[in-house]
Amino acid sequence: MASKIDQDRIPKRMLRGGERIPCLGLGTFGSDKYGPEEIAEAVYGAVKYGYRLIDCASVYQNEDRIGQVLDRLFGEEAVERKELFITSKVWNDMHGAGQVLESCKKSLADLRLEYLDLYFVHWPFPNYHAPGCTGDSRNPDSRPFSVEAFMATWRQCEELVDKGLVRYIGMSNMTIPKLEAVLPLCRIQPAALEMELHPSFQQPELFDYARQHDILPIGYCPIGSPSRPERDRTEEDLADGELPGVAEAAKAHGVHPALICLKWAVQRGQVPIPFSVKAVQYEANLRCVIEDPLTEAEMAAIAGEDRNCRLIKGQVFLWEGAGGWEDLWDMEGVLKG
Repeated sequence: MASKIDQDRIPKRMLRGGERIPCLGLGTFGSDKYGPEEIAEAVYGAVKYGYRLIDCASVYQNEDRIGQVLDRLFGEEAVERKELFITSKVWNDMHGAGQVLESCKKSLADLRLEYLDLYFVHWPFPNYHAPGCTGDSRNPDSRPFSVEAFMATWRQCEELVDKGLVRYIGMSNMTIPKLEAVLPLCRIQPAALEMELHPSFQQPELFDYARQHDILPIGYCPIGSPSRPERDRTEEDLADGELPGVAEAAKAHGVHPALICLKWAVQRGQVPIPFSVKAVQYEANLRCVIEDPLTEAEMAAIAGEDRNCRLIKGQVFLWEGAGGWEDLWDMEGVLKG
């Protein structure tokens, strides 16, 4: 392992209320390719190296193993609990009355923690698919987005804050019309919005909307998710590393294009959460944000590479009668419910 990175060198981003968190975290979604043991060991090594933000979720099916390595890290006094910022998420099949509390308690037990720093509603509807399913799988119980149903779930999340089980709550995979419908109804506003963000899919309107409402954008798929499941791949998808602005910056800086994507993300102001089980990669990911920044011209060139190329389309969540995957994101008529 390379020398541990000094925390004072890692840029921070501010959450609602003034708390500062690291500008880059470690994702833990194994993408159907990596097992819980590999991912947990990556968490161990990453924390030892200097990561302090770990993004988890119940549906990733590895929180129990991650909990074991967190225990190990605490036992070795490698880090204190208060130094870490750990997130988790309620999955779509646990939106019912009382189920959000149940889901949160399960994550806490698996992670061996007394509280979570941030708890997300993973997707804004209770449309469930089995882990590892094919892209054309459909659940007959799936429904369009409903403001009433979403708020019933969100109010349960607010209660988690009241109980001291989580410190902040957040939303994920939202759109501006959905946010406009639900934010006025929230007693506790979301501290963060987890959203797909990478050079070929920059979501500038949603990104700006979140920041204007004091909601921190946390970006998943920050390097274009080259290891994403087959169900999330289509022929139209672009490889971010091959975009001219990214490739030219990579050549100029003498680094892999993935690191250019991360530099761009951090300098733009979002918090990327790249995933890797390889020490050489997750160490380089964190190190790249504290050295050799992109120039203004390089940032501008990458800003011009936005191709509106959504990679995680969510088609497995479609309901009977829906059209294409775009209906998950663009159907304004579903906001009346």
